[in-house]
Amino acid sequence: MALAACKPPALDPQSNAAGQLRPAVTASAEPTCKPRAPKARTAPTGYAFPALTGRVVDGAKLLSVSERRRLSNRLVDAEKQAKHQFVVVTVTSLDGHDIDDYGLKLANFWGVGRQCYDDGILLIVAPNERKVRIEVGKGLEAALTNAEAKAIVDRDLLPRFKEGDFPSGIFAGSEAIIREINE
Repeated sequence: MALAACKPPALDPQSNAAGQLRPAVTASAEPTCKPRAPKARTAPTGYAFPALTGRVVDGAKLLSVSERRRLSNRLVDAEKQAKHQFVVVTVTSLDGHDIDDYGLKLANFWGVGRQCYDDGILLIVAPNERKVRIEVGKGLEAALTNAEAKAIVDRDLLPRFKEGDFPSGIFAGSEAIIREINE
């Protein structure tokens, strides 16, 4: 998955009036944060992570093809609006790892979010272990605090999961996350 550039170039406000967009000239140029270059990554020892194939990685097969497509499109739209990268992942097993540790290592392994902002989000669902986690990059912790993430899990995800309705829970949780980071 290609990562967006961290900082768009500043535009000269005078150029907008003429219909042309030119980069602004500044006295002290702040270094532009570049996207992470794709590189071969090796999972940490003892971890077997799924491949990052898109914004929805449904290894546990909880979503239909149309649900995956609809959710992926929603995540693309949210990223275009707020610039934060959000990935939903379901796994059949955490392979004995704590979900907190698994989520942090997976987010780092995949490189979710813009590197200079650390603004990626993972919604991780491990139905066989009955675990769910919202992993938030440090750059978004003010917008989506641990308390807010826990409230989303308790209010939007778990009640639906307990009824066996994983798709509904994933969609409701995703929408709640998007609302929080867009405020």
